[in-house]
Amino acid sequence: MTLENNLTRLPRPYDPALGMDVLSAVPWASGPLAELLAGTAGCSPYLGGLIRREADWLEGAVQDAEGAVAAVLADLGEVGPDALASALRQAKRRVALMAGLADLGGAWTLEQVTGALTDLADRACDLALKAALAHEIRRGKLPGATEDSLQDAGGMAVFAMGKMGARELNYSSDIDLICLFDESRYDPSDYHEARSAFVRATRKMSSTLNDLTGEGYVFRTDLRLRPDPSVTPVCMAMEAAERYYESLGRTWERAAWIKARPCAGDLVAGAAFQKTLRPFVWRRHLDFAAIDDAHNMRLAYREHKGVGGPITLTGHNMKLGRGGIREIEFFTQTRQLIAGGRDADLRVRGTVDGLAQLAGKGWIPQEVAEVLTDRYRQHREVEHRLQMVADAQTHSLPETPDGFDRLAAMMGTDADSLRSDLRQRLSEVHDLTEDFFAPGQSPTTDAEPPEVAKITSRWKTYPALRSERAVEIFKRLRPEIMTRMAEASRPDEALLAFDGFLEGLPAGVQLFSLFEANPQLVDLLIDIVSVSPDLGRYLARNSGVFDAVIGGDFFSDWPGLTTLVAELTVRLGAEADYERKLDAARRWGKEWHFRIGVHLLRGLIDAGEAGRQYADLAEASLRGLLPVVEAQFAERHGPVPGRGAIVLGMGSLGAGRLHPRSDLDVIVIYDPAGVEMSDGRRPLNVRTYYARLTQALVTAVTAPMAEGRLYELDMRLRPSGNQGPVAVSIDSFRNYQANEAWLWEHLALTRARVVAGPDDLGATVDQIRQEILSTPRDAAPVLAEVATMRSRIAAAKGQGDAWDPKLGRGRLQDIELVTQAGALIAGQPHRDVAGALAAAVACGWMSGAQADHLRATYDLCWGLQTGSRLISANMIAPDALGAGGAGFLTRMTASTGLDGLQARLSEMSAKATSMIDELVGQDDADEGRPTD
Repeated sequence: MTLENNLTRLPRPYDPALGMDVLSAVPWASGPLAELLAGTAGCSPYLGGLIRREADWLEGAVQDAEGAVAAVLADLGEVGPDALASALRQAKRRVALMAGLADLGGAWTLEQVTGALTDLADRACDLALKAALAHEIRRGKLPGATEDSLQDAGGMAVFAMGKMGARELNYSSDIDLICLFDESRYDPSDYHEARSAFVRATRKMSSTLNDLTGEGYVFRTDLRLRPDPSVTPVCMAMEAAERYYESLGRTWERAAWIKARPCAGDLVAGAAFQKTLRPFVWRRHLDFAAIDDAHNMRLAYREHKGVGGPITLTGHNMKLGRGGIREIEFFTQTRQLIAGGRDADLRVRGTVDGLAQLAGKGWIPQEVAEVLTDRYRQHREVEHRLQMVADAQTHSLPETPDGFDRLAAMMGTDADSLRSDLRQRLSEVHDLTEDFFAPGQSPTTDAEPPEVAKITSRWKTYPALRSERAVEIFKRLRPEIMTRMAEASRPDEALLAFDGFLEGLPAGVQLFSLFEANPQLVDLLIDIVSVSPDLGRYLARNSGVFDAVIGGDFFSDWPGLTTLVAELTVRLGAEADYERKLDAARRWGKEWHFRIGVHLLRGLIDAGEAGRQYADLAEASLRGLLPVVEAQFAERHGPVPGRGAIVLGMGSLGAGRLHPRSDLDVIVIYDPAGVEMSDGRRPLNVRTYYARLTQALVTAVTAPMAEGRLYELDMRLRPSGNQGPVAVSIDSFRNYQANEAWLWEHLALTRARVVAGPDDLGATVDQIRQEILSTPRDAAPVLAEVATMRSRIAAAKGQGDAWDPKLGRGRLQDIELVTQAGALIAGQPHRDVAGALAAAVACGWMSGAQADHLRATYDLCWGLQTGSRLISANMIAPDALGAGGAGFLTRMTASTGLDGLQARLSEMSAKATSMIDELVGQDDADEGRPTD
């Protein structure tokens, strides 16, 4: 479609005589197109001159503006090296002219305008670089290079930074470039010679683009964004740049690399280098300290450029001044830096795209994104018109009334309306962004009482408050924290609990910044430490789990096992290194573990739901890690021989109900399927292979790495116990269970469940389990075994503490044992307590009333077990619980106060004991193998 048919607005000629004069150079123009050309020339001497100079080309180009620009860029590929500089300048004139006309006439969107200018910059950089390198190759200065090496520029990549990287070049923009080369392509002895050639090529490329000749220039080129530009060459080795960013890189450099992309030279090497920079740019944890860094950068820009004053319009800088373009860019990039390490969808280059992604993920309100997007586009249009007047790299509004009249004419409005609109837009941007970077100071509090001051006075000695920056942020945060603690049901307990949290915090800047940006987290922290100082100390050591709360869906419904496995698989796949995968699994697990605990603490789920969720999390962790361990093991010893191995969950894991501090009872079963040896660099016989693979899995789960342990594993329930192999073949497992297993092992097998490994092998193992357990049994030997086990447990572990929900007659372990017996007697191997009780009733061994009471007692004990293990790793001490902990436990168990809870626990467990004694009978034999 022609340019004329796409016009949606027209500039007014500020100088009508100049507008009419230019029409004499384009006699072919008529109608709205002539009005566009006259209005453009009457406002912009620069564009008027281009219209005259390129009138012949323009006559055909206006018939298809986009196609004409594409043809200009394509034709550059046919230009010889000697004519390249002139051809690039001609291309710049033509693209600038068409972009200017399409912009002023509203025929192109902002993105089309900046995209056309960026396409030209990309093409110009690539051609100028390869022309310069061709010269070095012809002179024999690039070791080992031939003409064929020009295809990928001999391993040199040019990175477009800033607006060019985001495809947002303004009308008279500098281009910021970083030039790096892949030193691994060259022999170490050739390194210095290669680097010298690349440095000369970089300077020649910059000169080709930057030098002002009689035909103008292509782009002003800035190479100063490279690492430490005062002492480094204009083209650096990628390895040296990577070392710099890892050790010395600053927040502004992280922000710069958000928009960066390889634009010329070796694009593949460039993309690979950017991948290595991901940990530098995109931090694993939410990085709210970036807000403070960005705010300081804004202030530094304002001070350096002298643009920090109020919005007065006259001479106001549309880029760096208050409410300007940079405010919107910083707002967007800082939010991306905060969360982009966790959410790859936020790693977009463009400002408009970034705002859209942030809104879509809930990081900013949709209406804020829409306003800032609209104002960004409007600001950029004003900026373009300021630069179109004389092709000057300016961002400042006019200093004179005549200048405003000219700008208003270019925008098809009058000066008063323009001033009013600009003031409103700039103020709106400033109001929306300023509070994000520099939130208002919290009100100061009165002098603290002596008993409070005694505690708070020691805070300055804690590791978290040893840096000036941490102290400054905490100073702003402290009034709010003290206010929230004063509102707690027991302020003195809340203060002591927060003191314990703060004392254990190794560093404060990141977490304090997180709290300052998200005040609701202070409430959550006070809730947590007030209920459980032990959990508060855990948070101090693992404060990164707070990241998950800000993720947007923290308080959503439980996603389920399938979603968890898929998410962990993606998280592990993003890490190339094996140890990083293991640490990633631990970080992921801690976040979800924390989420379940907070939901439980806040009353969003009950103890039963929490038990199922903790079990889902453990199963997902094993399912996600097993393939990773197998792949790592296979690198040395070959792929798993035969059908592979499954992990059989036992005990609480098999039953699908864990508490916050549960160990995992597992058995590893493999099927060699007739294979005797693995096929790898260091082959192993299958028994050794699976034994070592199992040990590798245990290490992957239990090893204390940088992110701690994932779980403790207990493998004592495997056939033959600690004397047996750590992994058992499926034939051995079948034979053992059918012919050798103790009766107590069949009781344990009632709760077994495959939790990881190939589905077909898992189905086979479950079929074996069903065959062993599904035949109804004579009750007498089962009950005799249970009676013996009860006696031995009591002898070994006693009756348990009065507050112990697990050990002791009529408590969790006792009820689980009798329900396993019921399932075995009934020949219905239900894994969970409710199902086993129903089976026991159905076969006539247990009455409905007995089952109901045992189930109710079990639920009471489980609620106490889950709640107490969330609060502390040790047995609860009622006198040390505090009001928060006591209230939590009574809510978890639907009791009235701790005294009421203890009375219910004693009464219900005593009744349960009587029922179990009646069902099982007394131990009159001391035979059989005891359980651990």
